[in-house]
Amino acid sequence: MVQISDLVRSINGRDAGKAFFVVGVDGEMALIADGRGRRLENPKRKKVKHLEFLTVSSGRTAEKLRQGERVTNSEIRRAIADMCGSSEA
Repeated sequence: MVQISDLVRSINGRDAGKAFFVVGVDGEMALIADGRGRRLENPKRKKVKHLEFLTVSSGRTAEKLRQGERVTNSEIRRAIADMCGSSEA
C-alpha cells in the first residue's frame, strides 16, 4: 500500500510512465501530483493498482508532505528530478 510522500510511477492511462508524488491516500485511491501537469492544487485521483511503487522518499520535500506542511509545485518538480533524473522533470 502506498503512503503519503512515496514516489510512484503511473502504469496505466495517458500519464503512463510518469513519476509522481503521493500527496494523499483515500482507500484504494491515491492522490498524485508531479508539480507540472498535475499540480498540488488539483491532484489526480488514481487507483493504487494502477501505480508502481518506486521508492520511499526521504528528502526535505517528502518530510514536509508527511508533516502536513506547505509544499510548492517547484519543490515537487525538483524532488522528482533529483530522484528520477532530470529527464522526468
